Amino acid sequence: MRFVFRRRLLIVLVACAFPACASQENPQQQQPIIRVSVDRVDVGVIVTDLRGQFVEGLHREDFRILDDGIEQPLTDFADVEAPAQVLLLIEAGPAVYLLESGHVQAAHVLLDGLSPDDRVSVVQYADGPQALLPFTAEKRAAAEALDQVRFNLGFGSLNLSSSVAKVLDWLAPVPGKKCIVLLSTGLDTSPSKDVAATLQRLATSDALLMAVSLTGGLENPGPADKKKKAAPKSLQTEAQFAEAHRLLKDMAESTGGRAYFPSNTTELKAAFAEIARMARHEYSLAYAPPARDGQVHKIEVQASGTVRHVNHRQAYLAPSSSPTQK
Repeated sequence: MRFVFRRRLLIVLVACAFPACASQENPQQQQPIIRVSVDRVDVGVIVTDLRGQFVEGLHREDFRILDDGIEQPLTDFADVEAPAQVLLLIEAGPAVYLLESGHVQAAHVLLDGLSPDDRVSVVQYADGPQALLPFTAEKRAAAEALDQVRFNLGFGSLNLSSSVAKVLDWLAPVPGKKCIVLLSTGLDTSPSKDVAATLQRLATSDALLMAVSLTGGLENPGPADKKKKAAPKSLQTEAQFAEAHRLLKDMAESTGGRAYFPSNTTELKAAFAEIARMARHEYSLAYAPPARDGQVHKIEVQASGTVRHVNHRQAYLAPSSSPTQK
């Protein structure tokens, strides 16, 4: 189980904020697999009460963290005031173009709801991720980057899982609270092995993923817009929508995040507003891995006091006794 993240990672790079940025000049170049030795385990935690309200004012001593059932001492703690890093990953395929980018523009609600010190990055994807804006606290720059998103009109590849995996590579060396806000239809042309591998990576990642489905306008177009925004037949089957929804849900929940399926603009803006609130209410915990066995370890976080709901990442991959990097 992963805690609802406070850090949101938006990867849109024009200048290189991450090592992988330079590789965007040659999209055909195969990226190396990066293996990172974990010297600390970062866990983002969101705590809510029985009414679903965020619980603020907790301190280091209010938390217990268990690694495979054994309590571990915290080596670091940051309260909800610590800045978040939010990476906006936006699908730039033909389906979103049919929505006339209105769903993407609604993401301005997210920017307006973030704290002044929270940093945002913007990234679009189709065949692969393309960075539009490096992390910045300037929300106006992020808003301008949203206006730079260009949608493919043809029916090429939508490699969702492969793109998320590459974004995780970019975020791996970034410290602090991290959150990926994924705006996507959930359609994925990635090889099945990449889909499974990405879900495994998300489950052990220190980045929280929040998914917002963009299929609402395709499944339920307004009466006046049915002809104008009619989706291609390949997008109109219930089976395809169900599979796309399931993938977004699995991706988000594997990190302790949430998936939203808004059917109209009002619900869409409400989803972005809630994501912004979650980003502002995440605690950051860290501890040293108790073993270097190269195995997946389960994480459990407990908060003291009244009955609460705690969201956090489910697991992490411990380093091996002789870490290597490829």
